[in-house]
Amino acid sequence: MKSRNTTRRDFIAKTGIVTAGVAIGASGMSAAAYNRIYGAGERINVGFIGLGNRGTQILELFMNQPDVRTAALCDTYEPYILRDRSKVHPRYLTELGGRIPQMGEKFPDKPILYNDFRKLLENKDIDTVVIATPDHWHAIQMISAVKAGKDVYVEKPLTITLKEGREMVNAQAETKRIVAVGLNRRGARVYQKLAEEIPAGKIGRISVGMAHRIDNMFPDGIGRMKPEDPPADLNWDMWLGPRAYRPYQFNIHPYKFRWWNEYSSQMGNWGVHYMDVIRWLMGETAPVAVSTHGGRYFVDDDRTIPDTMQVTFEFKSGAIITFCTYEASSGNMFRYGEIELRGTLGTLNADENGYRITPARNGQFQTYKHNLQAEEFSVKDVQMPDGSSGDSTGTLVRNFLDCVKSGQTPLCSIEDGHRSTSFAHLANIALEVKERLQWDPAKERFTNNENANNLLHYEYRTPWKL
Repeated sequence: MKSRNTTRRDFIAKTGIVTAGVAIGASGMSAAAYNRIYGAGERINVGFIGLGNRGTQILELFMNQPDVRTAALCDTYEPYILRDRSKVHPRYLTELGGRIPQMGEKFPDKPILYNDFRKLLENKDIDTVVIATPDHWHAIQMISAVKAGKDVYVEKPLTITLKEGREMVNAQAETKRIVAVGLNRRGARVYQKLAEEIPAGKIGRISVGMAHRIDNMFPDGIGRMKPEDPPADLNWDMWLGPRAYRPYQFNIHPYKFRWWNEYSSQMGNWGVHYMDVIRWLMGETAPVAVSTHGGRYFVDDDRTIPDTMQVTFEFKSGAIITFCTYEASSGNMFRYGEIELRGTLGTLNADENGYRITPARNGQFQTYKHNLQAEEFSVKDVQMPDGSSGDSTGTLVRNFLDCVKSGQTPLCSIEDGHRSTSFAHLANIALEVKERLQWDPAKERFTNNENANNLLHYEYRTPWKL
């Protein structure tokens, strides 16, 4: 993809409508709309960094777009770059099965292959990069990408530390590149509809938002294993990147890094999705206090994150959000949906496929006759008629590509991605220090515990810098 200015000149030269261009500008058409005209048919050269389970899913969605050219592939594991499942270590296939991508994609143009993302970013023919590496890599790679003049689609959770998020926001602001975060519920039609109706008072004042993640990993979880030599075609030192060196262990890479707090967490993996959509619907930005309970109690494995955890976030408005992750039991906490918002007029349960609103009942000493507006009686039990959300991640991908061409802000901006990911970091830090923490959302510091502030970032391993 050429520069936006070059594209405009080419468009005018090829069509011979210089005067029409002047007329369009005089008519009041926005610059963004005009850019979409001249850029709509141009292919965007995309480089993909991280091609494991989630990276492959995102790769396929980008490949489905007619204006995308897969220009480059990068990973620390050679079979993922080669897109050849037959070269994957047999143990990975046996024990992880469907978590190992099928691969074998057919590329119209052969992509350039890299095992070092820095070399990919040096390629000036690449316009845009997609980052789907483990969480501890996102900040370094995204900041490096925008400074190299690339637009970026980066997967959630945005960061592994809270400080990284603010640095990423600052880097985007400085470079003015387009950056989208893969919090896919922002692309769901159901949630987009609710984001208009719920803040407008559809269920009244909301006092509580709730979500959970339940997955029974009892008794063995990710297993107990000893360090061993990594596969010869895995660059383990590069995979570790800024994190402290440790010997390779099979229940870290591939995929199982989600249960190691140095590289991820389930609060980050799943909790960030729910925190993002709940705070979006509730109109909240950041909490002012957080407390967390839980630990490693019931699953006998090598994990360094809790198998049981409950967190409560408090807001200046008085509302609270609660989230729990239970990995030693099964079942569902709600009769419907993945989130619950409890309002004065009704209770909302929703997921990407639909929603239901249950009208509130009068409590002690109360009647609705005197304390409700007439239009508030319209709150009824509702479900989306088509029972479908469409492809929410696909919507984010298409929106990102459109924003690359138009210069507009994506559905999930870098600021929103940072704020929502911050919930995970606050929860994990509160569990670590085992105290109720008070948080200053403006300064992004704890006001009552300096030990907690020391956990907002960590010292990168040489030569990596933020």
